[in-house]
Amino acid sequence: MIESWRWFGPDDPVTLSDIRQTGATGIVTALHGVPAGVAWRRAEVEARRDMIRAAGLDWVVVESIPVHEDIKTGAPGWEAHADAWAESLRVLAAAGIRTVCYNFMPVLDWTRTDLAHELSDGARCLRYDAVDAAVFDIFVLERAGARADHRADIVEAATRRNAEMDEAGRQRLTDTIIAGLPGAEESWTLEAFRARLAAYDGIGPEDLRANLFAFLDRVLPVAEELGVALAIHPDDPPFPLFGLPRVVSTEADLAAILGRSELRANGLTFCTGSLGVRPDNDLPAMLDRFGDRVHFLHLRSTRREADGISFHEAEHLGGDAGLVRILGQVLGIEAARETRLPMRPDHGHMIAWDQERGMRAGYPYLGRMRGLAELRGVAAAYAAGVAR
Repeated sequence: MIESWRWFGPDDPVTLSDIRQTGATGIVTALHGVPAGVAWRRAEVEARRDMIRAAGLDWVVVESIPVHEDIKTGAPGWEAHADAWAESLRVLAAAGIRTVCYNFMPVLDWTRTDLAHELSDGARCLRYDAVDAAVFDIFVLERAGARADHRADIVEAATRRNAEMDEAGRQRLTDTIIAGLPGAEESWTLEAFRARLAAYDGIGPEDLRANLFAFLDRVLPVAEELGVALAIHPDDPPFPLFGLPRVVSTEADLAAILGRSELRANGLTFCTGSLGVRPDNDLPAMLDRFGDRVHFLHLRSTRREADGISFHEAEHLGGDAGLVRILGQVLGIEAARETRLPMRPDHGHMIAWDQERGMRAGYPYLGRMRGLAELRGVAAAYAAGVAR
């Protein structure tokens, strides 16, 4: 595997020098200041690439080129946004960067309700609480039909929690959900969020999937010609939120997307944390089935909680993902394909001085370095024949 690290650019509190000291050799990053629908410029891409190279590292994956909301809704003129997206692929290929992770989640990118959930050992992690999500949906957002989209017991618990929550608590919850998490492409005010949701009125899963397919039909031939691998990221979390459809959540979803085109460019980011939230996603079986279309790996683990919906980020070798087995499969896929796949240790617990250093939620230094070291150790054990 190509051990890689997500870096948010020059303003990231984790520097390129810090990253090199972890033993990672690859960088996963993007031009985060370029808005969706605008083609990336060659000079900016080359400057970022050269900065990374000067630090002794390689820019191996772009994460992400944002997909404009008009593409997802199929709004008039979406084709121009898709063409700008394809132009960014041309710029990246010219700079020697040929793997692009992207997502097709409507409005919100990855979503959590708590950015600093404290664990029993004092570490802090990301958490999605189904009751807090219902509080926001029903009592803050006041979305029509929201109650019907949550289980009765969750609605009951949310009603009690809302009655106990002060205005500051509601504001913190709102900011966490819609103000933009690290790596998210957009952030929203509450009113803008309501307006954006309204753009999806009447758009169900089949409509969203059709819009994804139309986008792929337009950009995949360009990617294939350039030798650029597109790697769609699963929904996070992998179920509908706030009335928005999701179409990259299950094995059937992935089969439909990968079945749309046999071009090598049409591939997958295998995110064990996102997919592992659903108990009906059999990760080893999915990796067996789709391994030849995996272009990039996010390796992390989540732990499902008692209500069956809530979850939190677990330690990399704990939780529900089963990364020890997954790593063995990945090494087998690499051997069969005679290639090395870029991977990054995704998320991580905020531990020790990470908690005081202004690290981005989900992207601490020590927590991810610990995860990378654990994953590296498992891979070494497989290579030495110790693990099977």
